[in-house]
Amino acid sequence: MNKNQKPPFKQNAIALSFTLGVHAIAIVGLLFLGLSKPPEQPKKLTTVLVKPEDLPPPLAKEVEQPTVAENQAEEVLSPIVDETLPQNLPAAPPPPTAQQLAAQKQKAEQAQQAKLAEEKRKAEEAAKVKQAAEQQRLEEAQKQQAEAKRQAEAKARAEAEQKRKAEQNAKAEADAKARQKATEEAKRKAETEARLKREAQKAENAKLQAQQEAKRKAEADAKAKQQKAAEDAKRKAESDAKAKQQAADNAKRKAEADAKAKQQKAAEDAKRKAEADAKAKQQKAAEDARRKAEIEAEEKAASAKKAQEEAAQKKGEAKKIASSAKRDFEQKIRRAWDVPTGSSGKTVSVRFTLSDSGSVSSIVITRSSGDDALDASIKAAIQASAPYPMPSDPDARREARSVTSTFRAQ
Repeated sequence: MNKNQKPPFKQNAIALSFTLGVHAIAIVGLLFLGLSKPPEQPKKLTTVLVKPEDLPPPLAKEVEQPTVAENQAEEVLSPIVDETLPQNLPAAPPPPTAQQLAAQKQKAEQAQQAKLAEEKRKAEEAAKVKQAAEQQRLEEAQKQQAEAKRQAEAKARAEAEQKRKAEQNAKAEADAKARQKATEEAKRKAETEARLKREAQKAENAKLQAQQEAKRKAEADAKAKQQKAAEDAKRKAESDAKAKQQAADNAKRKAEADAKAKQQKAAEDAKRKAEADAKAKQQKAAEDARRKAEIEAEEKAASAKKAQEEAAQKKGEAKKIASSAKRDFEQKIRRAWDVPTGSSGKTVSVRFTLSDSGSVSSIVITRSSGDDALDASIKAAIQASAPYPMPSDPDARREARSVTSTFRAQ
């Protein structure tokens, strides 16, 4: 828009002012013409032909000049009577007197003052009309300006509302897309986690079945070993008893033979021999008892040692089973661990205890990573991985209840 071009409402105001001014001038002119007195009708003039003989004789010279002038004025002012005219003509009006002239002058001045007063009144009315027109023009201009401002504000509000709605629609569309993307991502993640859990559960079931099979085999082997050891011990005991009985029988037979041989000797030799034999028997019985006690002690020691070895072997197997279970627990936790962004390379150590059913009893951070979010995420992963598959062996299950591990964020 040209800067010199006035706004439409200003152009309209100027045109309105000009129109009102023209009308005001026309009204004032009409009022002036209507209130002015109509012009007086012109008086009739009568032409009189004066003959020289009809003129009056001249006055004496001694009359002073002012008197002559006055007479001339009187002659001039006096009506000239044409005696040739009929006598029945109306007489000319007498000349106005000084009082009449003063009254006429006063009347003319009053008329002039009235005219000036009327002109002043008309001018004031015209000024009032002009002022009213100006006031109306200003009010109209203000109304137009207010209307233009209102329209501009309404347009600005409409544009702002349109912009807000556009931004709101864009935001709603973006939010809808984000929600749809998040839903699809969550669905994909849930499907992946479900598949991984199924695979892990399948592997866990296979491993548990293998462990149970190994346990049954170990129990069968242990039972077979125990039964064989019992049978060996029984056979050894029977052999030892038989050997002892045979030795006793041999000794008895030898004693009987010695007694019979000694009986053939003299009574003294028999007595001494009997005494010697009795002493020898006592010594032999004591020796046999000592050897028997030693054998029984050795057997008991061997049995105790065997029991210790079996217990140690069983404890070692329980530790192996518990260690394998703990490694499985850690793998399960790592699969469920949702590592926070920006935590790569950080490590956190944690100790947690489980119940016999595999539920989490307690969690303790033994060495923090320095990142509260990472520490909280490993706790959440431990809770989310429960329940844990506990070993069926009581000793292995007892060993697997307490787990201490260190996890490193990848």
